[in-house]
Amino acid sequence: MSIKNLENFIRDVPNFPKEGIIFKDITPLLQNQEAFRKAIKTISNLYKDKNIDIVVGAEARGFIFAAPVAFRLEAGFVPVRKPGKLPYQTIKEEFQLEYGVDAFEIHTDAIKENQNVLIVDDVLATGGTAQAIAKLVEKLKGNVVGICFLIELTFLNGRDKLKNYNVESLIKF
Repeated sequence: MSIKNLENFIRDVPNFPKEGIIFKDITPLLQNQEAFRKAIKTISNLYKDKNIDIVVGAEARGFIFAAPVAFRLEAGFVPVRKPGKLPYQTIKEEFQLEYGVDAFEIHTDAIKENQNVLIVDDVLATGGTAQAIAKLVEKLKGNVVGICFLIELTFLNGRDKLKNYNVESLIKF
């Protein structure tokens, strides 16, 4: 299976979560063991020689990809979550949504100074969530080696917010 074939496992769901949006549903890819394995293997192979210490995954679908990538890279996994979901001391970074503000938190001891960090998420849309996660990593003095997505919605220009980082995506729409 080639990378091009992975896009065949992404389902369009019209008018979700609201009228006029065409949602890119990744569940068919997750349900197909060959496609899911190929996605994890491809992401891992992009960073296998980058000395990754920690893979950070964004709540919630980023966890699905980041944890197995961390396992394959023999790295640690760190979850980044919405406020109030992590049990220990945290730092927070806010980011803009289309209609308002949201935030992510990370444990204060999740990343040590100079650790090499890979950020993994399912979709790059506007870039706000990935930018916030990168800021959290940098506040903890980690090195953002790369940011990788399963899907990139190029028409939303999310890369513009991430121009200071090495950004990869497996599928582009």
